[in-house]
Amino acid sequence: MKLTSSAFKHEESIPTQYTCDGANISPPLTISDIPSNTKSLVLIMDDPDVPKYIREDQMWDHWIVFNIPPNTTQIEEGKEPSGQHGLGTGKTLSYYGPCPPDGEHRYFFKLFALDSQLTLADKSTKKQVEEAMEGHVLAKAELMGVYSR
Repeated sequence: MKLTSSAFKHEESIPTQYTCDGANISPPLTISDIPSNTKSLVLIMDDPDVPKYIREDQMWDHWIVFNIPPNTTQIEEGKEPSGQHGLGTGKTLSYYGPCPPDGEHRYFFKLFALDSQLTLADKSTKKQVEEAMEGHVLAKAELMGVYSR
């Protein structure tokens, strides 16, 4: 399975329009090579470079969407994919772009193909989604971009 964006390449800078310093819209994403027995997709975007004085675990969850239909191959710029929305660290239920308080941060867009749907409520946390995914992941793809202010 692959996750790519026409806006930036893996390990390159995320353009400003997709951050809190710009329009704060989600970048376009393309999904390919989804396993044929996939029942749902999960998309998680997080930042593991948060200073400890802000978050003890140094993680900020920017975007959590689960139970995305398995035939999804495109997520358009500025659009939310179909599915259920989890609760991000900033109490958001939709995309919230990079907004690092210091230096350059890494932003991981992680896509999971699952052999089932998740029986979770909207506003579930990343931890709840990850626990529910255990034993159901068929494939994983990752796209990482960097951003500094």
